[in-house]
Amino acid sequence: MRTENWFATTEDMRQRLEVTQRLADAFAKTAPHYDETNMFPHAHIDALRESGYVTWTVPKAYGGLEISLYELLLHQEQLARGDGSTALAIGWHVGMMLNLRASRALPEPVFAEICESVVTQGKLINSCASEPATGSPSRGGRPETTAVRVDGGYRLTGRKTFSTLSPALGWILVTAGIADTEESGEFLVRGEAVEVVETWNMMGMRGTGSHDIVLRDAFVPEHHLVGRYRPGERSVRNRDGGGWQLHIPACYLGIALNARDVAVRYASTYQPNSLPHPIAKVEHVRQKIGEMELKLLTARTLMYDVARRWDAASPDDRMALKPALAAAKMHATNTALEVVDLAMRVVGARSLSRDMVLERLYRDVRAGLHNPPMDDVTLKLLAERAVDQVMNQE
Repeated sequence: MRTENWFATTEDMRQRLEVTQRLADAFAKTAPHYDETNMFPHAHIDALRESGYVTWTVPKAYGGLEISLYELLLHQEQLARGDGSTALAIGWHVGMMLNLRASRALPEPVFAEICESVVTQGKLINSCASEPATGSPSRGGRPETTAVRVDGGYRLTGRKTFSTLSPALGWILVTAGIADTEESGEFLVRGEAVEVVETWNMMGMRGTGSHDIVLRDAFVPEHHLVGRYRPGERSVRNRDGGGWQLHIPACYLGIALNARDVAVRYASTYQPNSLPHPIAKVEHVRQKIGEMELKLLTARTLMYDVARRWDAASPDDRMALKPALAAAKMHATNTALEVVDLAMRVVGARSLSRDMVLERLYRDVRAGLHNPPMDDVTLKLLAERAVDQVMNQE
């Protein structure tokens, strides 16, 4: 596997990209095993820890590399070319660390505590907010998980779904309704304080470890209540516009790039006895390859351009990029689906074989439709922005 350096703009980026490329090459060899067994890829996560990758978005002041959002997408895309599940799972951790760095949503001593544990112990963090009854927190709704005030802190009870990376988390940001108030809170919970219930058994992205987590009277000290919100208010973490969530489309474009590579390699080497040359020289096959290239180029260019704009924007201006960020995600995930479909059309019926990687990529890439923001939310944001822009000109 070799990566194009078209979007890598500095020598430092290219050198670090060689690290993630080697990791991706190794993950590609074992990804089928984790997909078939539905097991969490602990060995992949350990390799990411050993490489230092889990610290790359940590601020330099706390021992990390403080890489940009733009560069993060390069690495997430590359990892997904080896194993989409591993890339998406670790993306929530490195993305969260960038989000906490950019939004400064946590009290500085708490953020410092998290950063130190990531750098010195390889601890991982994610936010777990979805619930069986309330669904995604992006749709609103008070959490059914409840926090009860006790001496020195709170006791949390509840269940969270789609808790990606749950078998490896050292820290979990949990949303809970605060008992006897209208407020909800965001609580920093230690990984060992929750029970992981292995419910994740999906057709795709089977190695993300997105199980349920259960809190049974889990104690959280007072200083780990890191946010309080009244009905209708959102977490302070949202004030960066959500740029960090571009790790999601980067992952799915990485899967699509892998599918493109498989299809092109197959077409360049497969020669049926009815032809004097490989099928890559057949006109309709070349057209499909060209379509894949055009789709990937446009989706990647949009994503990296929006990331560059987010990196350059002031904290106050990043919220204005929210529609563009959502558009980049929607375009990328839908494009990735189209590219994998075209790759399978190039290869033909063999692409359906369980012995061929395209079958897994086809299942994995569909998950992008269900990661936030959803397409309907994106279209609403874009429509509202268009109306505001036009009407404000009059």
